[in-house]
Amino acid sequence: MCKHMFVRGEATILHADLDSFYASVEQRDHPELLGRPVIVGAGVVLAASYEAKAFGVRTAMGGGQARRLCPSAIVVRPRMGAYSEASKAVFDVFAETTPLVEALSIDEAFLEVGGLRRIAGTPTEIAARLRQAVYERVGLPITVGVARTKFLAKVASGVAKPDGLLVVPPYGEREFLHPLPVERLWGVGKVTAAKLHDRGITSVREVAMISEEALVAMLGQGSGRHLHALAHNRDPRPVQVGRRRRSIGSQCALGWRSRTPDDVDAVLVSLVDRVTGRMRRAHRVGRTITLRLRFDDFSRATRSHTFDRPTAHTPTILSQCRQLLAETQPLIRERGLTLLGISVANLGDDRAIQLALPFDRQSATSLDETLDAVRARFGSSAVTRAVLLGRDPGWTMPMLPD
Repeated sequence: MCKHMFVRGEATILHADLDSFYASVEQRDHPELLGRPVIVGAGVVLAASYEAKAFGVRTAMGGGQARRLCPSAIVVRPRMGAYSEASKAVFDVFAETTPLVEALSIDEAFLEVGGLRRIAGTPTEIAARLRQAVYERVGLPITVGVARTKFLAKVASGVAKPDGLLVVPPYGEREFLHPLPVERLWGVGKVTAAKLHDRGITSVREVAMISEEALVAMLGQGSGRHLHALAHNRDPRPVQVGRRRRSIGSQCALGWRSRTPDDVDAVLVSLVDRVTGRMRRAHRVGRTITLRLRFDDFSRATRSHTFDRPTAHTPTILSQCRQLLAETQPLIRERGLTLLGISVANLGDDRAIQLALPFDRQSATSLDETLDAVRARFGSSAVTRAVLLGRDPGWTMPMLPD
């Protein structure tokens, strides 16, 4: 069950965000990298230190382009185990700070500290001690934004980066928020930003001056209402603890080298194995599968399918993913493929559904669970598919529990 605390009239929500997480772990563990441009990942940039970002290197950029932008960069191989360990240590600090922690990813979270004034001090004092504890115990820099709403706390941490602390008091919200560019609004990507820029709208203040009806006409009902609320700092969402995922997914960065259809199929098999294994460990089943692709020109495509019944059965999901992938082959041949991902949504609890399955479906699911048990005891490579032998299935990204 989710625990939560409703929005107060004071700035009590912290957004804590580790700075260039993977790169910072590498600089921590290899002091010779401190102060130098570091790129994690060769084929595709998984993370870049702030020294590398100063040259224009960005996450998801091709390794070749990144090295052209920053010839002096030091490229290191990812160490996912080290990142998972560091994340766990940081979340231990979060949990000791307040019981109300809402994890967003392995390197960021919201914390509600409004009820701790008598025992721990003001939110600003708590945030300062949190940053100190993370640095002293984990050895990593972390930026914290403090505000009355989750949205504004996240914006504040983004403005304060790197390694900063920024508090937005209730009386100063408008003065802080309105001069910022529209890109700071949660949910404004390149497409929405371009629509706003085409109409001469570049700041949050200018968005706030537009009526909700006009924004809806301009951007559609969902985006228009969302941006109108955020431009006026209306965000009633509480910090939630124990919220379960709405979808479970995984993705693999393929780099810029050419891959055969068999290579891509092997990556797909690996992704489906990861996702369905996670679903079964979390006792989840799902109905909607989405295949995500990114191409050489950075354009993207998605394909989805919804089953009649929810499932976590690996062969069933793999078969449908292969059909979706087949539909995109003309695009892959034309544009090249740099990233492949899948996700399963419309999730439910498998324990209620399992009893209603036909016998043959129960047997198939039991086989999946037997393979899961073998891998849990002897390691993920103890049992693998023949198609994956001798192939690199890509990096398994660290993740929060499902």
